[in-house]
Amino acid sequence: DGASTALLTENFLSSASRLKSPSLPIQPETEPLPFKGTSGCSFGGRFYSLEDKWHPDLGEPFGIMHCVQCHCEPQKSRRGKVSGKVNCKNIKQDCPALDCDNPVQLAGHCCKTCLQGNHPLSSNAALSFCRFQEELHKSYNDRSYLSSEDHLLTNRQNYFVAVLTGLKDSWLPSSSGVARVRFTLTRSSLTFSITYQRMGRPTKIAFLDSDGTPAFEYRVPKGDSDMICGVWKNVAEPLLRQLQSEQMHISMSTGQRDEVEGRIIKHRALFAETFSSILTSEEENSAMGGIAMLTLSDTENNLHFILILQGLIQHRDRDPILVPIRVQLLYRQHILREIRANITSHDPDFAEVLTDLNSRELFWLSRGQLEIAVAAEGQDPRQISGFITGRKSCDTIQSVMSSSDALIPGKTGGVGSAIFNLHDNGTLQYQVQVAGLTNDVVSLTIELKPRRRNKRSVLYDLTPEFSKATGQAIGSWSRLEARHIHMLLQNELFINVATAHSQEGELRGQIKALPYSGLEAPRHELPTPLAGHFVSPPVRTGASGHAWVSVDRHCHLHYEILVAGLSQTDDLTVNARLHGLAEIGELDDSTHMRLLTGFYGSKAQGVLKDISVELLKHLDQGTAFIQVSTKLNPRGEIRGRVHVPNNCEFGTRSEAEEEEEELEDFLSKDPEELKKDPHTCFFENQYYPHGSSWTPNYDKCFSCICQKRTVICDPVICPALTCSRTIKPEGKCCPICDERKELKDVKAPERVDEHPEGCYFEGDQKMHAPGTTWHPFVPPFGYIKCAVCSCKGSTGEVHCEKVTCPMLTCSHPVRRHPTDCCKVCPQEERTTAALEHSDMMQADSPRYCKFGKNYYHNSDSWHPWVPLFGEMKCINCWCDHGVTKCQRKQCPLLTCSNITRTEGSCCPECLEDDMVMKAPDKRQTWRHH
Repeated sequence: DGASTALLTENFLSSASRLKSPSLPIQPETEPLPFKGTSGCSFGGRFYSLEDKWHPDLGEPFGIMHCVQCHCEPQKSRRGKVSGKVNCKNIKQDCPALDCDNPVQLAGHCCKTCLQGNHPLSSNAALSFCRFQEELHKSYNDRSYLSSEDHLLTNRQNYFVAVLTGLKDSWLPSSSGVARVRFTLTRSSLTFSITYQRMGRPTKIAFLDSDGTPAFEYRVPKGDSDMICGVWKNVAEPLLRQLQSEQMHISMSTGQRDEVEGRIIKHRALFAETFSSILTSEEENSAMGGIAMLTLSDTENNLHFILILQGLIQHRDRDPILVPIRVQLLYRQHILREIRANITSHDPDFAEVLTDLNSRELFWLSRGQLEIAVAAEGQDPRQISGFITGRKSCDTIQSVMSSSDALIPGKTGGVGSAIFNLHDNGTLQYQVQVAGLTNDVVSLTIELKPRRRNKRSVLYDLTPEFSKATGQAIGSWSRLEARHIHMLLQNELFINVATAHSQEGELRGQIKALPYSGLEAPRHELPTPLAGHFVSPPVRTGASGHAWVSVDRHCHLHYEILVAGLSQTDDLTVNARLHGLAEIGELDDSTHMRLLTGFYGSKAQGVLKDISVELLKHLDQGTAFIQVSTKLNPRGEIRGRVHVPNNCEFGTRSEAEEEEEELEDFLSKDPEELKKDPHTCFFENQYYPHGSSWTPNYDKCFSCICQKRTVICDPVICPALTCSRTIKPEGKCCPICDERKELKDVKAPERVDEHPEGCYFEGDQKMHAPGTTWHPFVPPFGYIKCAVCSCKGSTGEVHCEKVTCPMLTCSHPVRRHPTDCCKVCPQEERTTAALEHSDMMQADSPRYCKFGKNYYHNSDSWHPWVPLFGEMKCINCWCDHGVTKCQRKQCPLLTCSNITRTEGSCCPECLEDDMVMKAPDKRQTWRHH
């Protein structure tokens, strides 16, 4: 039935995701973990809401099963609790009967389609989005040198995009401005990077829910940058579901009533994008625009692009129509390439590929001098265009260089740190610093991944800019090729430091993007290098790192730490501590110390609010340290000296002081600016901005709020009192307990507060009652379910220990939930006889392969069988010494315009007789998704 089939498909996916081999036959979908308490379905590593429908994605080389549709059906238990159940079915039998002679199988479709004239999907443009996706998968799968944590980070992130254009239905004149917003969802935090053209700097950004109500507002800080960076933290679960189902909008307005808006959509192409363009119109009040997302092929000079257009096609009828468009690639108004196609009025997105760019076109692409123009032809010709530049975002391009990551790994205690800034004209600015090296630097280079062991491939030499006195190299690389920009933004470049003792390299690090997290320091400042060389006494370690530390106006400390080169054993017990020392020397027990965080992996970030005056003074004087300690080196694995000038001689400010300062900011706002805002409220001869609240003059026991020009006033809600006798003081809105009668009741809690019994835990910063147990909360990573802490009576001692998992009798235990600590036995054990399995585990026996529920001998080959779909004859799998490898049959590249696929055939064919075919090339193969 459907349930058992869904279970087989789910097990098929989960068993594949447990394999560690780089030749994985199936990759899990890259989606976030479900949120605790959310009703829905987990399937293939992805979480779906109730009533969601989808086509399962089995990864490479299988792809998306377009003829299988899964449904998350709500199920109600006897207690009334609603949960989700996955039901999958084959929908091929539901395909309609066609009356044309030569129906064709279009990419991304299960059912065949009749082609009528210049159907928008009948040209090679139909395959272009699949090619873009192919480049995406190829780029992702080819990067075997990325750490497992990087893959985990990608799995936990979702990428969204929005195109913002002027409002057509507003009574105000429409805006000609266009903005592009790139979103990254990590757990429950949504970071956003905004670029805009043909409009002034926005003052306010609003996220609108499915009803059009503002769910979150962001006040844009003043500045002259063309990039706006922000983060929406702790997004509520209902809003996260709306975001995932593409029901949310975002609007952006300036102080001049210039407003743009657009829908937030999920787009997998954002992962592969390396070039981009914002498309605008020269017309005034045009209310139209678009964006282009572009990427280069990994091996050939083919430029893949996807257009998202808004307002270019004006069609209000319910039935879609075909609209001819013209896409041009221009250099100084000179047409280099031109593509004509048809798009539908209801789905005005377009994907295509420009093949074989010549050296001049690639040069202009690298310099930001190529322009892409899109025009709607016909009775209402309209055009939008924009220049193509490297992808822009608020992420920081940086690198941590360690001796463990050198081509010949070592443990020197040295560190290298670098940050980069890519400009629109292709110039790459760099700042590099090194310390703790065993000898003089002889070369500092940016390189490719070596094709053979110890065979370096140097792209650019930074050595002439290196100063031995400062240990820094500051300069710019102005000759980046388009291919280099592509590789830089796909995390494919490295930086190498060679010394007289290590000619091949003493330090090495991957250049990669650090996702924006709300901290501004990484975008503008060099980080503090962390090295074993700076520990007292020095530690010879292969690890290194760097950290950004800043103090805000509330005297709260913000930090972001990256570590490279730690072994897996060390990595599990990393702790970062902030020290303040009167002088540099060996640490002792009297040293002031604060634990910043414990972290798993190579990155940690957070905010420390309750900082002592002494520590803030050390930060101001440059006598503070950040130190990362590990299990092997508890007194410090790596350390760095931190200097953060601040004016916090009175310590961290209280919440009341912060609220008072925010109130002063509000009162000091220019009333003339408030008048211009269409959402401002006018009440009792005063202007109030949207979202603000205040106490009205007519009654102090009321509270008012401004909601888009509407004032709503409600009576103050008084807290519930537990005392038996109350009084209402004059001038107060709410009653209070009568202290004369309830004196004992009031004073009792004060005595408890003076002498608390229990334990204070640094992780969640809470008191825990004696005898209680809990899973430790470690920011920013949440609850660690593989550990249990307990409070030992009135001594205040917290004792934490690792959870001991029970012994299991089954041969294939599973982890029911991705966040569970211990594995359990599945309900139905799907293995062959115990004797057969035990034979397979013998070291001297041939290596077997398990695929699905079947075992195969070494060198066996087969066509995989997928539930609901059957045998996949176009994919061959074979057993290679215990590792299952699968490959899709390689199809030749077709240059004809009319392509079809016959029943039972693995490859598309040309309809014409004079077909021209290229030789098959493994890296060029295009797959139908």
